[in-house]
Amino acid sequence: MLTYDVQIWGIRKRPNRAAAYQLRWRVGPRPFSKSYRLKAQADGRRAELLTALRNREQFDTETGLPASEVQALKATTWYTHTRDYARMKWPNASAKHRASIADTLATITPKLVKDNRGAPAAQTLRTALYSWVYRFVLDDEGGLVPRLDAHQAPPEIIAALNWLAGKSVDITALSTPATVRKALDALTLRTDGGPAAENTVNRKRTVFSNCLRYAVERELLTALPLGKVDWSPPETDDEIDFRYVPGPKLAKDLIEAVGELGERGRHLKAFFGCLYYAATRPGEAAGLRAADFTLPEEGWGEVLLSASMPRVGSGWTDTGESFDTRGLKKRARKATRAVPIPPILVSMVRRHIEEFGTAGDGRLFRAVQGGHLLSKEYGQLWKAARLAALTQTEAASRLAEVPYSLRHAGVSLWLESGVSPAEVARRAGHSIAVLFRFYVKAIHRSQDQANRQIEQALTSTHRP
Repeated sequence: MLTYDVQIWGIRKRPNRAAAYQLRWRVGPRPFSKSYRLKAQADGRRAELLTALRNREQFDTETGLPASEVQALKATTWYTHTRDYARMKWPNASAKHRASIADTLATITPKLVKDNRGAPAAQTLRTALYSWVYRFVLDDEGGLVPRLDAHQAPPEIIAALNWLAGKSVDITALSTPATVRKALDALTLRTDGGPAAENTVNRKRTVFSNCLRYAVERELLTALPLGKVDWSPPETDDEIDFRYVPGPKLAKDLIEAVGELGERGRHLKAFFGCLYYAATRPGEAAGLRAADFTLPEEGWGEVLLSASMPRVGSGWTDTGESFDTRGLKKRARKATRAVPIPPILVSMVRRHIEEFGTAGDGRLFRAVQGGHLLSKEYGQLWKAARLAALTQTEAASRLAEVPYSLRHAGVSLWLESGVSPAEVARRAGHSIAVLFRFYVKAIHRSQDQANRQIEQALTSTHRP
């Protein structure tokens, strides 16, 4: 434990001893001492302790040393620390987050070196870190180890990592603003040297901050150093540009256009219907099963969302599959979200089950060969549907550019229909804060409608 409760006493001479000059001090309730052969040595050490005390440095109650000296004793390199951090995070992180951690650390770590003499090619070093060091597998005994320790890496990968191990800065270098700035600036660039997207920079900064917090937790750093640097992440414009969100008629036309693209189009028509009429995320829709739906003969039904199946590289999942089955976004693993669905989607899903049935595990939507639905597959259908449903000018624009546009359109429709933002947020799986950040224009339009309704009600009850 670190404390400011420190007292440093004078030097005591003990005759007839080889190390006659004893320096004594107290940290918290515990006394410490150190003996020296020469008085000058004892005086020098006492001066060092007094300097640390005058600089308002805390002392460690276990060793009696200033915090900076304890940190130096535990010194490790940034590269070694990132390996420990990635391993610590792996078991409880989603596959997508594992890949994000590896991406961030592979961006920063090559920049935090003493010098670049003899450096390997940048892409080789990135591949070595991203694919071999920060990716973990189970060894023959079931233990979690870096892929580097379980499989034979190519010689150039080994050489690159040996170079990095010798060149990486000490973790204590992250206490200096210049080193922290170097890492933060690295986050702002793509691998080709161009500027990274704002959301990418912010995502990576969060990982970097968490990695530094872990260093503080391990007492490798005395404090989080980010506050020492006058650096702000780029501003992000999360608000949706509604110029490119399809309205109700166009959304329906696009879904119908998908259904006219042969058997695969008919198979995925209900998939796109879920994105619009239930405002599901593509990963949520991909994992839907027949048992998730309540499909009455007439009227509204319901879909119970409980999982998402985003596509991630097989190297990041526990199963070795390219899909990561996990709970709903930003929710507890076992949380569910019930979404009422209109009769048009009820009929669409009913027809889908009648024509295509389900996979062995009950999934409605499958790839051509029966496996998990790939984003590449439904993305290609969407491109074809846009060409069929849009004018040439519209198709050349960003209008309904990606399948996710249907979710934006569905949420916007709910808001503009007068559904309360709280209920829209619940159905969409958003927090209220996120809903207002992304859909502020649609919310304002629905508020204008509500204001007109209130004004009409006030006018009708006004006495002459």
